[in-house]
Amino acid sequence: MPLCLVFKILLRVFLLSFALSHFHFLGFIGHFQKKTITLLRGGGERKVSALMESTLINGGDSSLVDIDNDNKSGYGGGIDDVYGEDSATVDQLVTPWTVSVASGYTLLRDPHHNKGLAFTEKERDAHYLHGLLPPAVFNQELQEKRLMHNLRQYDVPLHRYMAMMDLQERNEKLFYKLLIDNVEELLPIVYTPTVGEACQKYGSIFKRPQGLYISLKEKGKIPEVLKNWPERNIQVIVVTDGERILGLGDLGCQGMGIPVGKLSLYTALGGLRPSACLPVTIDVGTNNQKLLNDEYYIGLRHKRATGQEYAELLEEFMTAVKQNYGEKVLIQFEDFANHNAFELLSRYSSSHLVFNDDIQGTASVVLSGVIAALKLVGGKLADHKFLFLGAGEAGTGIAELIALEISKQTKAPLEETRKRIWLVDSKGLIVRSRIGSLQHFKQPWAHEHEPVKELLDAVKAIKPTVLIGSSGVGKTFTKEVVEAMTSLNEKPLILALSNPTSQSECTAEEAYTWSKGRAIFASGSPFDPVEYEGKVFVPGQANNAYIFPGFGLGLIISGAIRVHDDMLLAASEALASQVSEENYEKGLIYPPFTNIRKISAHIAAKVAAKVYELGLASHLPRPKNLVKYAESCMYSPLYRSYR
Repeated sequence: MPLCLVFKILLRVFLLSFALSHFHFLGFIGHFQKKTITLLRGGGERKVSALMESTLINGGDSSLVDIDNDNKSGYGGGIDDVYGEDSATVDQLVTPWTVSVASGYTLLRDPHHNKGLAFTEKERDAHYLHGLLPPAVFNQELQEKRLMHNLRQYDVPLHRYMAMMDLQERNEKLFYKLLIDNVEELLPIVYTPTVGEACQKYGSIFKRPQGLYISLKEKGKIPEVLKNWPERNIQVIVVTDGERILGLGDLGCQGMGIPVGKLSLYTALGGLRPSACLPVTIDVGTNNQKLLNDEYYIGLRHKRATGQEYAELLEEFMTAVKQNYGEKVLIQFEDFANHNAFELLSRYSSSHLVFNDDIQGTASVVLSGVIAALKLVGGKLADHKFLFLGAGEAGTGIAELIALEISKQTKAPLEETRKRIWLVDSKGLIVRSRIGSLQHFKQPWAHEHEPVKELLDAVKAIKPTVLIGSSGVGKTFTKEVVEAMTSLNEKPLILALSNPTSQSECTAEEAYTWSKGRAIFASGSPFDPVEYEGKVFVPGQANNAYIFPGFGLGLIISGAIRVHDDMLLAASEALASQVSEENYEKGLIYPPFTNIRKISAHIAAKVAAKVYELGLASHLPRPKNLVKYAESCMYSPLYRSYR
């Protein structure tokens, strides 16, 4: 072996030992466990043994510099920065850790550390990259410009989605830089509405796993399956069973696109570290016969398990998650069918840190829009009357949070404030005479009134000031319904929330045209600005992405152990406060997504403050400036320089 190569290997072993000695010194408390570290050179490798603290592996104190509790002095922030990467200053060199010190071809195949053509000449020399890359050196900004140019060449949104997923698997930091800097353009690609089509075709476009698939085959060994995931320091899990994906129904195992998309937004919009996020799909089968007949379907090929078999699998999963990741891991339920969604939230809210975005996240973002809209329509929240089309997870969740906010403002009992809110389901207006046949989550909304079958008749009878659609059925806010709302109100507030776009109760153009430009409108999926009689109306988007990233960040930075309704109210009020006068002048009741990280930091701060106020925080003492602290904890997608 040439002497120069021997010298390089010895030098790398010395540097590795030096780094590990720092870990030992700063993470002194904790048991030690033996780890084999692999030094890679192109296709070859050298192995050395080293002692690494279990506290580091399991998310203990791994700081490389002292961090002030209120304002992390390091570059890029990040929560529980296991490798010390973001605790270092921008000028300090960092080591590209995986399970090994990655070099050569291995480094280029590691999405966490790969920089593509942005590796400098010095880095290419140090990490054996010469010849593996073209000679040109790009900076991250030029890479971003080139990728956005390429993405815009695709005419089909699904092709853009696939290109973005390929980028995420190839170069993690560039993926998030692209998404953060172009959020308004790319949000509809990585999430709704395009993610709906991606889930429908997931079996055909599947390339490599992006999360954990836990099926009935794994029953009895879920703790071991969780250990197969390479990351140990998990802070948030988004889990679905695929039974009610957006407004598209049962997509079974192919619902994995939802947890993957949601967690991408947790990082891009809320600043959570990608390695701390775990997407999970629980596969108990599907009742979608089209999928069962599809040769490319990637899930279990039988009808859905229900009853005790289903409950036991979920119980094992929830228990294993808590055992593996601790009391403070946030578990977000996503796109479960109504009958399971309410049951799971009720069963585990007292024992786990759980959150259902369809019930609670949607409620919080809609309440925020209603609060903000009061500046345009006038009056107090308690002065308004609400009519919902749709009485499932979203509809009843929104209704309950509005009733809670009215109760908080007026000090009136919750039973009284609910009487301002009426719901219509597939059988008509929910009234007292139907109480015996109603599901339990609909019963609080059964008020005294004669039966009404059609939505238009309900509008005329109830005379609402606010009309909210969460039915999952498109084209249900007809011209007659919108005209009836306009005849009753000077500025009717109309929220068509169902996703994807094809399922929206009405379009922005229909709402503005049929109301003769008087409606205050927002939707669940994005719509382009509309020109009506010489005036341009910009529709708002009541997107859950406004709430859940900042909400989750607030729970994590405070070390929350449970979710409380008051935290959701705090998130709604924080979001409403971010709407500017300039936004109101355009008819907007939500701020633009271009400021989403700032918005998420403010939401996180308000949520964290409520966590501390309720005595549910474990991160003590409380930081003095929660907004600044939230911003300092946010993951940075900027490239770092490697030794």
